[in-house]
Amino acid sequence: AVTAASVAAAVRDAHETGRPCRIVGAGGWLDAGRPVAGDPMRIDVRRALHGITEYVPGDLTLTALAGTSLGDLHEATRAYGQRLALDPYGSDEGTLGATIATASAGPSASAYGTPRDQVLGLAFVTGTGETVRAGGRVVKNVAGFDLVRLCTGAWGTLGVITEASVRLRALPVADETCQVALDTVDDSRVRSAIDGLRALALPFEAVELLDAATAGAIGLPDAPHGALLVRMTGSADVVRAMRASLATIGAASEVDPASWRRLRANAPTGSACVRFSSAHSGAGDTWATARRVAASAGGSAHLAVGRSVARVTMARAAEETDEAFANRVTVAIGRLDDFTGTVVAERLPASAWHCPVLTRRRGDAAVHARLVRGVRDAFDPGRVLNRGILGAAGGEP
Repeated sequence: AVTAASVAAAVRDAHETGRPCRIVGAGGWLDAGRPVAGDPMRIDVRRALHGITEYVPGDLTLTALAGTSLGDLHEATRAYGQRLALDPYGSDEGTLGATIATASAGPSASAYGTPRDQVLGLAFVTGTGETVRAGGRVVKNVAGFDLVRLCTGAWGTLGVITEASVRLRALPVADETCQVALDTVDDSRVRSAIDGLRALALPFEAVELLDAATAGAIGLPDAPHGALLVRMTGSADVVRAMRASLATIGAASEVDPASWRRLRANAPTGSACVRFSSAHSGAGDTWATARRVAASAGGSAHLAVGRSVARVTMARAAEETDEAFANRVTVAIGRLDDFTGTVVAERLPASAWHCPVLTRRRGDAAVHARLVRGVRDAFDPGRVLNRGILGAAGGEP
């Protein structure tokens, strides 16, 4: 049987032989991140490292093995009136370990933060096969160097996550999702809607601005120009007040809460996805850029209003060749050349990773490269863990 000990043994063997490892959770995002180099040995975390190892409802904390699916965690915590407020893009079939490793944050991150804000402790196997525990299992634990945040978002290049402790939230009494259909695509009027929402200063759990293609893909009715999708949670009085306040933005109608699940899944395997962000003051410009890039590439776009993070997804047509799809994606990303914010590629055709816009923004300056190399040397000197997936342009740091 595959256990945390056997994972450590496999990594030690890889370190000694120099063979790279490909760390796999549910396997739904193997086309995300840069391609793993070499002929990697597959380490399937989900197949064996599955299950809750400790759950203390009174402390609102839970510890589970890394291969446990988010769906299983949601089901277990719901029985105690609690929830894990992680809703990464993809589906609830995704694993806890992969969510942490990729630092994937979905619509609710505006209210509850990213995985870095919700993970309390980790156990992981370094690239030399050593098992390390970082952080703790309680909210107040602050001892030691913050290896938890370092490993969160490292895409498994510093260690194979085997177990994680997370904080939980109480289930809200009321949970309602509304749509405010846009009556125009005019950028200035959409900016006014964004500013109006922020001026309300209300604790919406999630607010996503969707273009018409995204609204249609997730089944929102009567949104030919796009829509604002708003999730309101809390006490019944709070939710009622938030819905009433939406009237200042536009006519709000209740829609299927499953719209959030469909939004998260609106990037099937084989599609390309790039996200970009700016300061809150630039959210309107970020949205205008996202809409322009999506329209030019035949894709779809949405913006997390609370975080000013836009995502553009481009699906591959059935008859499209690998080369044609990669070219279309590369041209679309090239339109971000003048964008002054942060640009991050999530999923791309292999050749599109060499797009100049991305290589110039990877931070491959000498100082950055030395820092990255130093961290990698400490945890994975042989570069056996997901080799190449976070590699700098021109070579592995």
